[in-house]
Amino acid sequence: MGSREEFRVLLWDLDPQGAATFLLQVKPKVKGGVAALVAGDSKVSGAIRSTAYDNLDVLPGNASYRDLDLVLDHAKKSEQRVAKILEQVERDYDVVILDCPPGASLVAENAVFSADAVVVPLVPSPLSMRCLDQVVEFVGASVSKARIVGFLSMVDRRKTLHRTTVEQLPQAQKAVTNVVVPATVHVERMGTERAPIGSFAPGVEAAQAYGELWALIGERSSRRRAARRAERDAAYIEQRGPDGARARRRPSHLRPHGVAIRRRVHRPAGCARCRKSPTPPRAHLRR
Repeated sequence: MGSREEFRVLLWDLDPQGAATFLLQVKPKVKGGVAALVAGDSKVSGAIRSTAYDNLDVLPGNASYRDLDLVLDHAKKSEQRVAKILEQVERDYDVVILDCPPGASLVAENAVFSADAVVVPLVPSPLSMRCLDQVVEFVGASVSKARIVGFLSMVDRRKTLHRTTVEQLPQAQKAVTNVVVPATVHVERMGTERAPIGSFAPGVEAAQAYGELWALIGERSSRRRAARRAERDAAYIEQRGPDGARARRRPSHLRPHGVAIRRRVHRPAGCARCRKSPTPPRAHLRR
């Protein structure tokens, strides 16, 4: 929906089954696997693939993602690795969607840390209601300020439980919206067509429901992201200086040992770093 409104959208398929990758007809290949992305051995821009839809790109999911929890667990600041990776392409996209497998895992923790909104599809059943409570608790225990957006999916209005849930749940849970996606053949056709429902049946109830969902989360999330980007740009300009020239600041790792001058360093005699430095002492510049 966002790409049709000319938002630049990146979908990162974090599910090892790669369902979103399959539906968008993208080959599930990531050079070096997800471990190379997390370790920084490969750039995320090289793994991103275009799709048949304008303004929609995919970072494919494949079987290597089954070990993503273990890979993240061995990384520094493991709960922030996904956000750190996305910083490489944040200026290229207006919206990033993380398609995360269900469950409270380190992958889910990364997704929550990175997100402006956590979107939770709910089948009208007692187990789904319990799942929503767990998601609320999980997000509340994290440092993220992401809001939770729940919506009812696969709703069959012929069933009494489904009708009752549609009427009562949005009133009982403030995290649940009034968006209702019905269980129709058009939703199932996404698997056979390998395409989003809006591309082959834009006028059906399910497609309109997804449009309502995007209207709820897209605009607000975009505003928050734009505000954060403006803050980062302001900090960058301040660091560079008003005339665009880089500010002459001492690197933090040199304080208080010495002064950086044109990338060549003078440090006091006996400094442990000097003894390990490959730069000959005669190349040092003194004040």
